[in-house]
Amino acid sequence: MAREKNSQATPPAKRAPRKRGAAVTIEAPPAQTRFVDPQQRAALIARAAYFRAMHRGFAPGYEVADWLAAEAEVDAELLQGTVETSAA
Repeated sequence: MAREKNSQATPPAKRAPRKRGAAVTIEAPPAQTRFVDPQQRAALIARAAYFRAMHRGFAPGYEVADWLAAEAEVDAELLQGTVETSAA
């Protein structure tokens, strides 16, 4: 069944043009972003995994879990900028 047009309906209201003064600002990344090379990152992860295993008493069977937890911990610290990456 075909719909009939309503001759009494008002056309939709037109929108006002957008104001140009309300610009969206995007924050720039921090100027002091540090690059950590993959070998340095792997060394940080290995060290964190070692300390996790040591804290557990070096019980076997948790090597992968230790590595993955250490990797997440190091990556989070690198993103926050709270890890010291200098070779000591």
